[in-house]
Amino acid sequence: MGRVAGRFAQVEPRRRAPALVLGLLSDLPRKNCWTLAEHAGDATPDGMQHLLHRAKWDADAVRDEVRAYVVEHLADEEAVLVVDETGDLNKGTATVGVQRQYTGTAGRIENAQVAVYLVYSAPRGHASIDRALYVPRSWTEDPNRCRNAGIPDDLAFATKPQLAARMVERALDAGTPARWVAGDEIYGDNPHLRITRERRRTGYVLAVSSTHPIITHAGRFQAKTLAARLPRRAWQRLSAGSGAKGERYYDWAQVEIHDPDGWPDHWCLLVGRNHRTGEFAFYRCFSPRPVPLSELVRVAGRRWTIEETFQAGKGLTGLDERQVRRWASWHRWVTLAMLAHAFLATPEPATTDGKQLSSRRGSRPLTGGDIEMSRGRCRGILQHRGNHDRRAAARSIWTGG
Repeated sequence: MGRVAGRFAQVEPRRRAPALVLGLLSDLPRKNCWTLAEHAGDATPDGMQHLLHRAKWDADAVRDEVRAYVVEHLADEEAVLVVDETGDLNKGTATVGVQRQYTGTAGRIENAQVAVYLVYSAPRGHASIDRALYVPRSWTEDPNRCRNAGIPDDLAFATKPQLAARMVERALDAGTPARWVAGDEIYGDNPHLRITRERRRTGYVLAVSSTHPIITHAGRFQAKTLAARLPRRAWQRLSAGSGAKGERYYDWAQVEIHDPDGWPDHWCLLVGRNHRTGEFAFYRCFSPRPVPLSELVRVAGRRWTIEETFQAGKGLTGLDERQVRRWASWHRWVTLAMLAHAFLATPEPATTDGKQLSSRRGSRPLTGGDIEMSRGRCRGILQHRGNHDRRAAARSIWTGG
């Protein structure tokens, strides 16, 4: 919290923000302004609501500090910037960005709010470093509705791939070390993100649909057609990374994409096949220089870390439990939830002699099991010390006392 303190010019929000973040880190069954205020010892939620609605502070500036913190702890030149969206169900119509739309959370079309996130994924861990609320055309074409929700007057409609491209550009412009970009079919089938990465000479491994058109030296074919024609010798069994049940082995092959301009860059279609079910997965890939198949497979496997980030953010730091309606409030809640998750997801930096700066979490990021065990100990200590000393006990536990 000391890193972001300077982003809060006034004393009250600078004091209130740590209380809100500690509440997000707690094991409260529900996390909203009422429960967070009670956790902080306040009689009413007015202070928390003021922090999210009316207090003067820049959520984007705090986001930049979160990104710098994550990169400082996880920096790796071979890191992957992963983009994906997640939706949260909402019954109202006045909440910013809400409309009936498909959301993977429900697996169907529902009244929901959808946002695109950017995750920094490296061998030492992964955490969100940016976010963008998707505002549908039904909103951007209704100025009065946008004004009532506090949306800036100059905000124009942007697709999810456009939002993702802006976040990737913002991260790279800030000097974020990353060699690859990964995403699902929404971003791979749309050429916008691919073109912007090629212009910047940043590699990508983006999932595409089975009907995605691929131009080879032999002509234009759908991805599934090319996969069906691959000979047996083209396949290699490689691991896409470790999962809950060990290494995730699939059969992999690649098909060269024809480049009529003759650039030295490497374009290909990466095909993954489940050797048990025979199901295919397709990825369109680009690299400024040739890379081995195993490297493309590694990047494809890192895409799933954003799902783990969503699960942890929603399950541990209240990413989806916001009860806010306006543009500024949404960005403030989500940014502070990202900050809380970054604290849990990053290991301590090492000193020049290789020792950890703190023994709070050792040399690796906390897993969900670690956090639940810590929470169990926390509950026991709090019950032992009594309600009057809850905040002091929690502060002692989270700082390693």
